[in-house]
Amino acid sequence: MAEGTIANNSSKEGGATETENSENCVDISSTEKETKKITVKKANVKDPEIFSCLLQPASSDSDPDYIGIRRFLLARKAESGFHRRLDWRCNGKGYVAYRNYIRRPRNWENLQVPSHSSTPGNSGRWISTPSPLSHLYEAESWNSSRDLRSGNLTSNHRTSFSSSISDSDRPRRRGVEHAYSFVGMHCIFDQCKAAVTVLKFGHMSSDLLAYGASDGTLTVCTVSDPPSVMMQLKGHSKDVTDFDFSSNNQYIASSSMDKTVRVWELSKGLCIRVIYGVSSQLCIRFHPVNNNFLSVGNANKEITVFNFSTGRIIIKSVFDSEVTSMDHDHTGQLIFCGDEQGCIYSVRMDSHTGALSRSHRYRSNSKQKCPVTTVQYRSFSLLAGGPVLLTCTQDGSLSFFSVALEVQGYLTLRCSLKLSPRIHSIRASFCPLLSLDKGEYIVAGSEDSNVYFYDLTRPRHTCVNKLQGHRFPVIGVAWNHGENLLASSDLYGVVIVWKRAKIS
Repeated sequence: MAEGTIANNSSKEGGATETENSENCVDISSTEKETKKITVKKANVKDPEIFSCLLQPASSDSDPDYIGIRRFLLARKAESGFHRRLDWRCNGKGYVAYRNYIRRPRNWENLQVPSHSSTPGNSGRWISTPSPLSHLYEAESWNSSRDLRSGNLTSNHRTSFSSSISDSDRPRRRGVEHAYSFVGMHCIFDQCKAAVTVLKFGHMSSDLLAYGASDGTLTVCTVSDPPSVMMQLKGHSKDVTDFDFSSNNQYIASSSMDKTVRVWELSKGLCIRVIYGVSSQLCIRFHPVNNNFLSVGNANKEITVFNFSTGRIIIKSVFDSEVTSMDHDHTGQLIFCGDEQGCIYSVRMDSHTGALSRSHRYRSNSKQKCPVTTVQYRSFSLLAGGPVLLTCTQDGSLSFFSVALEVQGYLTLRCSLKLSPRIHSIRASFCPLLSLDKGEYIVAGSEDSNVYFYDLTRPRHTCVNKLQGHRFPVIGVAWNHGENLLASSDLYGVVIVWKRAKIS
């Protein structure tokens, strides 16, 4: 009897519940809609606690207090990073806007002023606002109508930075170096998923750009309006250490850590030849006069000259250590190369037979022997009054040599600069011959994610300008033929092409 009574009561309650649900169906349906809206809104909001739990999972033998503190700190970090990414999109504005953003005051959120849109070509030129913070949004660039002789400015202004010898020191403002002023970012290539180890513009070309990455890919781009990626060359299985364009820009020869040299035909986007070696291939150059010669430095302490047409070895020359970088002179009769111990060699080369013979060796006085990451030749310098050579080592030493071609490439050290040591193989480059001042300017990447411009002739405050835009160590830099664009690459695979200010 008791069970029957309970059953009847439950059935009555169930009936009453059904009646109530039928009577309140309208209210429940409206409540469901509101619940769905709230659920959609919550789905669009990133919960930092989820990321903190994933990054710091709890285990059976872990300390609960430690886990709680770690999750709390990770949650705050994830939340701040999420809001910061929402606040800024790198490709949306130009260099000046980006630089002003990362130099914003601490109370930026409370003092934020609505800004006007801009494009990378417009370089973040903001319309001035009556706010006292409007100077944070103004574009600092040189106007093309500036009179260089009188030194009068029309409307806009630009200030440059100088710093002590170390690129990690805090820069201070000084006089303007107009020859190396930039108005902003011309374009950004960020489709690469690995570190961009080397980048170059084509010979006598202002818009053809290529760069190699640590995943073995070579990307060929055009920086003319509109900038675009033309092709991606895949074949190397390890890091691309170096590459070079042929004189007519129809071919690219690349070297890699996978012990191979590959020749690519750009019109078809195909690899037409693979040359296998016994060690990592570290640097490569076409002969400037006879493009049938291809010189390659490798980790087997050799420079090998290949026949470009057949891929066969013409001659080998053995050195004291791994050949890490090289460059030809403008006549093609000399090769300047650097090795793993920091030595610089002058090597004579026969332009007809490809025969090599060592002539001179420069050994630095530094006790610490570091690989040479950059060897770059220039046929004329205002400072030296003749051909010069720039070298950069991994310990941060920049050296500037005058070259005596009549003495088979004998090197004389003119000046040097010691920067902070590098972990990565960071490259440097000569700056264009734009200024009539008696100085020697070079540009180099840095591990603090900046691009620095130095005057090697200054005993103090050698940094004359710097570009801020990368978020990771800057590895490579390169100028185009017109010398109005500078390309830089970083460890995260981002390539930024900077536009130099127009000088009347």
